[in-house]
Amino acid sequence: QVQLVESGGGLVQAGGSLRLSCAASGRTFTTDDMGWYRQAPGKEREFLAALNWGRGWQSYADSVKGRFTISGYNFKTTVYLQMNSLKPEDTAIYFCNVRNPYVSGRNYWGQGTQVTISS
Repeated sequence: QVQLVESGGGLVQAGGSLRLSCAASGRTFTTDDMGWYRQAPGKEREFLAALNWGRGWQSYADSVKGRFTISGYNFKTTVYLQMNSLKPEDTAIYFCNVRNPYVSGRNYWGQGTQVTISS
């Protein structure tokens, strides 16, 4: 089991920045992918960014590439999402995720944190 707790959401003006944090507890593996998704009202959950500790890669959705940066701290326990040049269309609930393509059923979500961008 993995527990994920997001923080750092809030209300900012367009053009501003926010940094989201995700604290992971429980058993995490070096082969886990840790990432961020978001879901806006009436829309499907959307992938934003992910990293893999063991393989050292990062991946970004085209919609956020160049504006959002994923990073980690304290090996496998904390993941950040730095969000710059925010737009009203970035308004959504942001979720942290841990998954592992090599372990069946290993897919965990946090409770989400609200991000609202005013124009």
